[in-house]
Amino acid sequence: MLELRNETVPFFRRSTALDPDRAYRQRWWTLGVMCLSLLVIGLDNTILNVALPTLVRDLDASSSQLQWIVDAYALVFASLLLTAGALGDRYGRRLTLGVGLVIFGVGSVLSAFAASPGSLIAWRALMGVGGAVIMPSTLSIVTNVFPAEERGRAIGIWAGVSGIGIAIGPVLGGWLLENFWWGSVFFINVPVIALAVLAGLYLVPESRDPAATPLDPIGAVLSTFGLAALTYGLIEAPAHGWTDGTILGAFAAAAVLLATFVFAELRARHPMMDVRLFENSRFTAASISTALVFFALFGVLFFLTQYLQFVLGYGTLEVGVRLIPVAGALIVSAPLSARLTERLGTKAVVTAGLLLVAAGLAVLATASTATGYGVVVTSLVVIGLGMGTTMAPATEAIMGALPRARAGVGSAVATTLRQVGGVLGVAVLGSLLSSVYGARIGDTLHGLPAGVVSAARDSVGAATGVAARIGGDAGQQLTAAAHSAFIHAMDVTVLVGAGVALAGALVALLFLPARAQRPAPETETVEPGASEVTVRVG
Repeated sequence: MLELRNETVPFFRRSTALDPDRAYRQRWWTLGVMCLSLLVIGLDNTILNVALPTLVRDLDASSSQLQWIVDAYALVFASLLLTAGALGDRYGRRLTLGVGLVIFGVGSVLSAFAASPGSLIAWRALMGVGGAVIMPSTLSIVTNVFPAEERGRAIGIWAGVSGIGIAIGPVLGGWLLENFWWGSVFFINVPVIALAVLAGLYLVPESRDPAATPLDPIGAVLSTFGLAALTYGLIEAPAHGWTDGTILGAFAAAAVLLATFVFAELRARHPMMDVRLFENSRFTAASISTALVFFALFGVLFFLTQYLQFVLGYGTLEVGVRLIPVAGALIVSAPLSARLTERLGTKAVVTAGLLLVAAGLAVLATASTATGYGVVVTSLVVIGLGMGTTMAPATEAIMGALPRARAGVGSAVATTLRQVGGVLGVAVLGSLLSSVYGARIGDTLHGLPAGVVSAARDSVGAATGVAARIGGDAGQQLTAAAHSAFIHAMDVTVLVGAGVALAGALVALLFLPARAQRPAPETETVEPGASEVTVRVG
C-alpha cells in the first residue's frame, strides 16, 4: 500500500501523474498505452481469421462452429460494452482497463489449450468479457486526457492503431501456424497484455465521472439476451432454414427483448444507455456509419481468408502477408482523416470513406479463380482507405456530441454499435455465403455418398478436404465444383456488403452535420492516485 495525502491507495491505482499538469504533459504517453491495449484486441480478431481454415482441419470445426468461434467473442463483447463503460465511469477507467486486460489474458491462455470447438467457443466468450472492459476504457481515457483541439488527431491515431492490428495479425498468425500449433495465435496475446498492464500502472492517470449513477442490471440483461437471440438466429438459419420454428422463435425473442430494452431504458431512472442520445443527428448518423463499416469489414474478412487459402491455394503465412494492404491503407488514411475533416467537414469525409468501401467491395465481386490476387489487392487497398477515412471522424463526431464526464458510456455506445455491426456482418454475410454456396454446390453432387454430400455442402474447406481424400478425377471435379460454388456465393455476398456500405454513405450524406460545433469548455475529474482534482480540459 502507498500512503498519499493521508489516504490509502491500492497498488493498482497508483499513478505517476501526481498533478493535473503532469497528466497533461504525459497525454501522448497515455495515448501510447491506450493504443497498445487496443492493439491486442485488433490483433486477436485478425489473427483468428487466418486460423479458421486450420481449425477446420485440427478441431474438425463445422461452418456454424467457425462462425460461433468468431461471434462468441464479438457477441459477448458487444453485449457487455455498455455495462463496462458504466463501470469505468463509476469506479475508474484505468482500474477497469487493467481488470479487462487480465480477463482477456486468462481467456487467451484457456483458448490456446482448448480441446474442442465447443470449449474454444466458451473461452472465446470469456475473452469477449475482457475485451468489453478494455475497449470503452481506451477511448474514454483518450477523450479525457486530450483537450478539444487535439482530440481529433488523437482519435485518428487511436483508429489507425486498429489498422496495425489488422496488418500484424494475419502475418503473425500465418507465421505462428506454420511453426507452432494453432493455440499459439491466442497465447501470443499474453506478452502484449503484460506490457500494457505494467505501462498503465505508471503512465495512465485515473479518471471517473464525478456524478456517476447506479448500474442498470435490467438493461444489461435485456440487451445481452436480445443480441444473443438475434445472432443465434442469423448464424443457424442456413442450417435449419429461415422459416424453421427455432429460427423464427429466436428472431421473435430478439425483437421482444430489444424492444423491451428500449422501453425500459426510456423509463429507467438511471439507464445503462440513454436512447435519447439518438435524437442527436450527429451522434446517430456517425454511429450508423461506423456500424456499417464494421459490418462490411468483419463479414469480408471472415470469408476472404477462406478464398485465399482454399481457392487460390495460399498457405497461412502467405494469406497473412496478402491481407497487409488493407491494414496499410487504413494506417495511412486514419491519421490523415483529421486534417481532411478540418478542410472538408465531417459529412464529406465520412460519406467519401463509405463510398470507397462500397467501391472496394464491388471490385472484389469480380474475383474468380482466373483473376488471382490482383483483384483482391486492389479491393483491399480501396477498402482500407475508405475505412480509415470513415472511422476516425465518425468516432470523433460521436464522442464530441457527448459530455466529457460521460465518456465511458459514450465510448461504450459507439463501440457497441460498431461491434454489433461486426457481429451482424459475420452472421448475415456468413449466413448468406453459406446459403448460396450450399444451394449452388448441391446441384453438382448427385450420385455421391451422403457423407460426402453433407461435408461438401458445409463449407469449401470441408469440400476440399473430402476431395483430397477421394483423389483422382472425382476429387478434382469436386474441388472444381466447390471452388465455383464458393466464388459465386462470395460474389453475391460482397455485392450485398457493398449495398450496405452505400446505405451508410447515404445516411452520412443526409443526416451527418457538415461540421461539428466546437464544444464548450468542460471539466473532468482526473485522479492523481486516489485524490480527485478537477481540471479544465476543453
